[in-house]
Amino acid sequence: MNHENSRELYDRALSVLPGGVNSSVRASMPYPFFVEDGDGAHVVDADGNRYLDYVMGYGPLLYGHDLPDPVEAAIQSHASAGPMYGAPTEVEVDLAEFVTRHVPSVEMLRFVNSGTEATVSAVRLARAYTGRDKIVVMQGGYHGAQESTLVEGGPDGARPSSPGIPESFAEHTIPVPFNDTDTIADVFAEHGDDIAAVLTEPMLGNMGVVMPVDGFHESLRDLCDEYGSLLIFDEVITGFRVGGLGCAQSEFGITPDLTTLGKIVGGGFPVGAVGGRAEIVEHLTPGGDVFQSGTFSGHPVTMAAGLETLRYAAENDVYDHVNALGEQLRAGITDILEERAPEYTVVGTGSIFKTIFTREGRGGEGRCEAGCRQREDCPNYDACPKTGADVAAAETNRWERVFWQEMKDRGIFLTANQFEAQFVSYAHTEADVQRTLDAYQDAL
Repeated sequence: MNHENSRELYDRALSVLPGGVNSSVRASMPYPFFVEDGDGAHVVDADGNRYLDYVMGYGPLLYGHDLPDPVEAAIQSHASAGPMYGAPTEVEVDLAEFVTRHVPSVEMLRFVNSGTEATVSAVRLARAYTGRDKIVVMQGGYHGAQESTLVEGGPDGARPSSPGIPESFAEHTIPVPFNDTDTIADVFAEHGDDIAAVLTEPMLGNMGVVMPVDGFHESLRDLCDEYGSLLIFDEVITGFRVGGLGCAQSEFGITPDLTTLGKIVGGGFPVGAVGGRAEIVEHLTPGGDVFQSGTFSGHPVTMAAGLETLRYAAENDVYDHVNALGEQLRAGITDILEERAPEYTVVGTGSIFKTIFTREGRGGEGRCEAGCRQREDCPNYDACPKTGADVAAAETNRWERVFWQEMKDRGIFLTANQFEAQFVSYAHTEADVQRTLDAYQDAL
């Protein structure tokens, strides 16, 4: 493939954008290709190269790059009426009502502008509601670029994971391993009266894809109830992708106190939301005294795109289609790994998938057939990722330096590092899945 135009654009970008990109995950070696157009399940770069896209904007594009007619019409209608108003609109109420009808934990919500803004608001709300300061987070979990959760370390001491964050911000955050109920119980035994909330993704989605072991969420729910802490599910990635309209909390059968949303709920436009029990959320200003505000919150174009995106999903076979293709893709990759690289692990659920280049996995009869399910009777159970550290210990450089490049050369656009999840859209077809499997077969 020729990438001359992308190389020239990257050279220009390096002079005006730090690292040549506006989000660090968009960087790739030796340089990213620059997208000019989206077409269904494909993107076309500045040199005219066409790629089958599984990045899907890092999750928001449930329908791919061609929106259903009702979604497109709603966007155009609201955009033509004016950019924004600084006043409430009916469509934000319509979308809020839709979300509260379908997401088990959400009785009331506040729309914001990003997943980061949603998790910042959720943490502030939890601290104000409980009168406590400490937040328990999962090692390897990602909750946006906020100071309270950009931490590393363990229960005995957290420190900022980025320069520019004062040490004092990390003093109130307790990182624990995902799926480690014993450690979390010990943390509550020591700090329970000071813990405002446990903030976790239902499944790790930015550190590979790590599914919960049986009983993990139930243990978190029980500990929060016992100590009077709040359970916050960060569903920015999983919301309206895992578990359909009920989100991952409906699939896992756990109702958190607060939920953060983003990505799909805005139909591909910038968005975030924090919702939960009304008695908690109503503490946000102006109804309560916990400050939260934003000029672009509830932007009418975003609200219209989100509402029609979810309505279309409710009225059509969207989730059946994307989940079936996701299952087919994970199962096909699992079969390829059995022959080519049995030490690797296929992960994901619904329309999410990824291959983790684990080092000590094993194949064999009885292996999870279409993505790790944390089954104790699976021959790969002891080697499959259960924490963020397990994913970090995989052959992460091999993905970035070799595999991603090989797949790109075969016209398959995957996330550029080992950690970010990948997504199937409504625009993908069975033929696309087969083409992808053929590329995996060659690249591995």
